Amino acid sequence: MNIAIILAGGSGTRLGGERPKQFLSIAGKMVIEHTIEAFHRNSRIDEIAIVCRNDFLLEMHDMVNRNNYTKVKHILSGGKERYHSSLAALKVYKDSNDLLLFHDCVRPLVTDIIINDCLDALQTYDAVEAAVPATDTIVEVDSEGRICRIPKRSSLRNVQTPQGFRQGVIAEAFRRALSDPAFFPTDDCSVVFAYMPESSIAVVAGDTNNIKITYKEDLAFAERILSARKQ
Repeated sequence: MNIAIILAGGSGTRLGGERPKQFLSIAGKMVIEHTIEAFHRNSRIDEIAIVCRNDFLLEMHDMVNRNNYTKVKHILSGGKERYHSSLAALKVYKDSNDLLLFHDCVRPLVTDIIINDCLDALQTYDAVEAAVPATDTIVEVDSEGRICRIPKRSSLRNVQTPQGFRQGVIAEAFRRALSDPAFFPTDDCSVVFAYMPESSIAVVAGDTNNIKITYKEDLAFAERILSARKQ
């Protein structure tokens, strides 16, 4: 099956307020509702799992039932770090041949094109991530803050989600990673890249609109895009 795993365990502290940003309202719905619906309406997605904070499990169940999100089969409790949420989902989908798409719940502007391109890439590759070309020059600095390398911008990409995997690949990558005392990933593809270098990882075109809502200005941007899509 093609499984969408929506990672909703963040606290959203940079936006301020009492509630995590995934529960804020834009264009008439909560951020996470827009995100779930992007996968729910995609005909190639067979099933959805949501991983959230333990103190929001009941609210998440209520929201899923209220909206009749029938593809949502699991609502799971995450952990302190992002990778704990990924591990929670992998426990449910262990020993399967499923294709897993991990997606940040605060990227509600993901499109069918991105989702389908990721699924297509997994027919050939072990893993895939959506990304867009870097628009700024990136510099690498040493421990004293001096520039030590300036990579060519043409080869750089800003990573988005979804990030997709064959189940056996991401499960084995995490198995190897968890035995490393220095393990601390920032996303799931980095786990495969670091601990299963023999794997093939593709990059498909993301979308500049597929932003991760982080600041208040991002809410206004997402509101405009979502409202325009309804017209």
